[in-house]
Amino acid sequence: MSGSAAAIAAHRDGALRRGAGLVRALVRRHPRPFIRAVLSAAVFGSATVASSWALGRVTDKAIVPRFSTNRIDWGAVLWALAVLIGVGMLRALAVVARRSNASRTQMRVEHSLRLDVIDHYHAQPLGWFDRHPTGELLARAHADAEAATQVLGPLPYASGVVVLLVVSTAWLLVTDITLGLCAVALFPLLVAINVIYQRQVEPAADRAQERIGDVSAVVHESLDGIMVVKAFGAEARETERLAVRARRLRDSQLEVALMRANFEMFLDGVPALATVALVFGGAWRVQSGAMTVGQVVAFVNLFTLLVWPLRLIGFVLGDLPRSLAGHSRIVDLLGGFVPPSALAPIAEAAPGDAATLVGVTFSYEPGRKVLHDLDLVIPAGRTIAVVGATGSGKSTLLSLLAGLHVPDQGTVAVAGGTAHLVFQETFLFAESVRANITLGLEISDGELWDALDAAQASEFVAALPDGVATELGERGVTLSGGQRQRLALARAFVRHPKLLLLDDCTSALDPTTEGRIISALDARRIETTTVMVAARPSTIAVADEVIFIDHGRIVGHAPHRELFDQFASYRHLVEAYERERSERP
Repeated sequence: MSGSAAAIAAHRDGALRRGAGLVRALVRRHPRPFIRAVLSAAVFGSATVASSWALGRVTDKAIVPRFSTNRIDWGAVLWALAVLIGVGMLRALAVVARRSNASRTQMRVEHSLRLDVIDHYHAQPLGWFDRHPTGELLARAHADAEAATQVLGPLPYASGVVVLLVVSTAWLLVTDITLGLCAVALFPLLVAINVIYQRQVEPAADRAQERIGDVSAVVHESLDGIMVVKAFGAEARETERLAVRARRLRDSQLEVALMRANFEMFLDGVPALATVALVFGGAWRVQSGAMTVGQVVAFVNLFTLLVWPLRLIGFVLGDLPRSLAGHSRIVDLLGGFVPPSALAPIAEAAPGDAATLVGVTFSYEPGRKVLHDLDLVIPAGRTIAVVGATGSGKSTLLSLLAGLHVPDQGTVAVAGGTAHLVFQETFLFAESVRANITLGLEISDGELWDALDAAQASEFVAALPDGVATELGERGVTLSGGQRQRLALARAFVRHPKLLLLDDCTSALDPTTEGRIISALDARRIETTTVMVAARPSTIAVADEVIFIDHGRIVGHAPHRELFDQFASYRHLVEAYERERSERP
């Protein structure tokens, strides 16, 4: 065997072997409905052969005698009807059982795959999502899970075809060895056409599946940033960006469709020509007295019935490349996850401390440190302001304290082992106000309204059409920026955190409302320590201590007045904040 021929054979064998492994892995999840589907398909295959045999007997017993004797044998007719109806009903019941159980298997396995993907998503640190586009993640959970299970639909039928082929081959050869050999010789040819198609279509199916993820990523990004697109008149740019990726997907899918069309042409043409040949061959065998008319009718009918089941083998082999591509993408994604056991949990802070950092270094990308060797102790019951220029590492520090990122080096300890972070950009779900605040937490109405009061949100929530039961639009689009921020604050307050982290989350509030929220936080300082990124001098002034960050390093940690007198860079930053506030209309 030449090197290229060996490579082709190895590729084919490898694909079929991987396909068998894929089927085992998928069926193992929900074996019972799959077994029922396969058994039903086997009954259907046997009944199909029986129907052809019955049709031949009816022809010889009821139809041919009518032409030779010119009279009807009603007993033979009733017997023929009973046989045909009985076999037909058995086939129909087998079809219903096969299809329902095959669909049940496919849907259950697809559901299980999606749950696995979503569960693993939830287990990953925030930094992992920074490296994976949302559109790609959606494609893995939806399109790839659907593609991976595509093969399970026709597979039970195809397995029943194996039974059908074995039984029909035996019956054809027993009935007439000459004509039987001619018919059976076509089976390997049809299988060979299927195998060749499967080998050729697999690379094209892989490309098409990958490009579905590309299109999903662009669509999601464009819709997510629709306000920016509209505000800057970038509709044409986004349309072209999507069009480029959509054309690539179209080309890949057309390539697969063209291969499938050629495959189906051969799969239809070969059996049709074979049927014509069987009719001529059967007529010759009847003329020679080797076969009866009924046997020829049964021959042709059986071969005609075999064409569709043989196509099912083609469907399995045709769906197999797409299923392999979808499943391999899911497996690769799951294999690339950080196992939950590998994530360093946040340690418990020492008594009297709300949080401590020891030798903490962090980077989003290798070689580009964002935070450098941080050592920090935050006493319990204090209000701490974090101040620094844009890009100094303020938000990253809060993410580390919240456990959303894992430090490259060093340790993070937090009172109670957990902290609650309110982000600068508020995210609200398209659910009720209550659902957005509780997020599944069981609380009383009194606790809910206490949190809304502390967040200065009770007045506008009470004015909503249905109060806390009011359904919000997607991302809370029906609310103003300040209202969304206050609901996010209430979401944190209702959980009574020991450490509350505020990432400049009052930026959309007026100074009066912000002052009331700070006062509410001050009243809770016995149970809650607050660390907040601050840019307003009024907010900085009420803090017990200020953490001054510059280029990822803690330059100072002291009361505001002490840092103001000691560090010129801090003083210039605060004065810039003052000027900005005074220049606003």
